[in-house]
This record gives sequence, structure tokens and C-alpha cells, in this order.
Amino acid sequence: MFGAGDVQVREVPDARLDRPTDALLRVTHAAICGSDLWRYQKLAPTPDGIRLGHEFLGVVEETGAEVTSVRPGDLVLAPFKWSDGSCEFCRAGLHSSCLHGGFWGGALDGGQGERVRVPQADGTLVPLPMEPDDPRVPAVLALADVLCTGHHAALSARVGPDSTVAVIGDGAVGLCAVLAAARLGASRIVVLGRHPRRTDLARRFGAVEVVPERGPAAVERVKELTGGHGADAVLECVGTGAALRDALDMTRPGGAVGYVGVPQDGEGVDVRRFYRRNITLSGGVTPARAYIPELLPDVLSGRLDAAAIFDRTVGLDGVPDGYKAMAAREALKVLIRP
Repeated sequence: MFGAGDVQVREVPDARLDRPTDALLRVTHAAICGSDLWRYQKLAPTPDGIRLGHEFLGVVEETGAEVTSVRPGDLVLAPFKWSDGSCEFCRAGLHSSCLHGGFWGGALDGGQGERVRVPQADGTLVPLPMEPDDPRVPAVLALADVLCTGHHAALSARVGPDSTVAVIGDGAVGLCAVLAAARLGASRIVVLGRHPRRTDLARRFGAVEVVPERGPAAVERVKELTGGHGADAVLECVGTGAALRDALDMTRPGGAVGYVGVPQDGEGVDVRRFYRRNITLSGGVTPARAYIPELLPDVLSGRLDAAAIFDRTVGLDGVPDGYKAMAAREALKVLIRP
């Protein structure tokens, strides 16, 4: 990406092993993330460009001398952040704060390309019991980011059996949050969105009501639907200050908000808005690598299937048009087949 609205396909140096803990991965499937669209809308021009792609899986082609968990020929999933799996934060299940980890792209290879050097391969890559042509691959790819992020929102908001849940946002993360809430036993799920194709998918995933309003009107509508008190759990999957304020306002006393939308506008939240109602606010960057082993069996069995969020498939040459389509809301989430 060379600036707002300017995504180009370029030749870059071949990925290669650099350290004995590296693996070389041939990408078979990748995706464009909704969080990429924020940069697509406002990135300042940069002459060197920024490599893209943090949702991908592929086949291991080569490993460093110290890698023991994967071997050439394995199909593996890469979470959106690499991690060593052994530092104090990884041991605590917070791989997103790994002391020796990092994000894909930038100076490192990005997943929206042919090959990627994977640092800390043993702590990062998850072997998959399938082949690249398995029809379940798109559902598994969702675990690289959006499905784990939706799960993180639901856990942060303490969703459980009999919970009434409101999900703010009908993008891929919001839809995955609906799936996650249903998996955790929520008795009633309301989705806030105004795009019929997406809200129809939310209903398919487990939502029972759709609220198209925004701001105070949305808050009042959610309260009407929940006996006047608000939802037990609200999952904020947008990333704006307005969405977070709405989330707090529509939470019932003693309830919780799980926020996972990447913050964009820096607008603060006045704690006086929710102090007296004892609202819990929790969330942040999902530790996807910690969640994948728990969620993968349900994905492979078909119990947790987010594959329908991918509504367009492109090759590498089609990536620029994929960004345009997602930015124009002509596509929900683009699948890339390098």
C-alpha cells in the first residue's frame, strides 16, 4: 500500500530463512481484513509502500535448524501476530503481548503474497490435519484473526448460557462475534447493523433481532428489546469512540462490554457514563494463538463455521480491486488465492 486507496502488486525479494527458529511458508490462502481498510482510507503517501496481509495459511517449504513443531509439507495456520510461545506473556495466554513477537507486513513479509518468512515458527504456526484443497480451509482461515477476535469480544463481555447479547457492527468481526456468542450459549443475540446481506448472515449465525439505528436511537431500541435495562453483554466490533459510548450506554447494570474494534478516532469515554451502573469494560487485541487450539476442533467439525463471511475470491492480481470492493461495501471479506 503506497497511500490511501493505492494498493499495488509488486515484486519483492524472495522470502528466505534468516534465523534457525524461522520457517518458510508458501501461502495458499489469505484474506483482506476490515482493519486494513482504515489504512486504505487514510494512509499518508509512502514511497516504499507497506507490505500487507496478516490473515493467511499455507504449506511449509523449509524450516530452520531449531524448528521442531512443523516440517516441510505441513499445511499450517498463522495467527495475525507471531509469538515465541514461551515468554511470560505467552505462558499466561496473552500471545498478543509476546516479548519477542511482532506483526506481519511492514518490513517483514506480508500474507498477501506468495511466500512468508515466519519468525518463531514453533510458537506461531498451528499444523492443520487437512490438505490445501479441503473445503473447510476458508472456515479455518477465519481463525487467523476475525473468528478469534469475535471470540475474544464474547469472552471479555462474559457471555455465557442465558446471556442477552448485543453486537455492534455487521462486518466480519461482528458476524464472528455473533457466532462466538451463540457457541457460548447466549439465549438472545441482537446485532446492530444496516446492511441487509450482512444482517441476514448474522441471523443465520444466531442473531434473532436486527437494530439498524445508530447513536441514542440504537441505545433506546436495545433497551426496549431487553426489558428496559439493556443487554447483559455488549460486543463492540467497530472501533470508534461513538460505538464504544453506545456500547456502554446499552449495557444493563452489572453487565460487561467486550471491545475489540481497532480504535480509530482516539475519542475518550467519560467514566461517569457507566460508573454508577457497575459496568465492566474489557477487551483489546485478541491473543489468537491462545484461542486457536480450543476453537479449531469446532471449526473442523462444522459446529463453528464462519466460511460464509468470504463472499469474493481473487488472485494476487485482484487484490487492489478486492480492497476497492470492501471499501465500497460491495464485498464483506475477500479471500485471496495466490
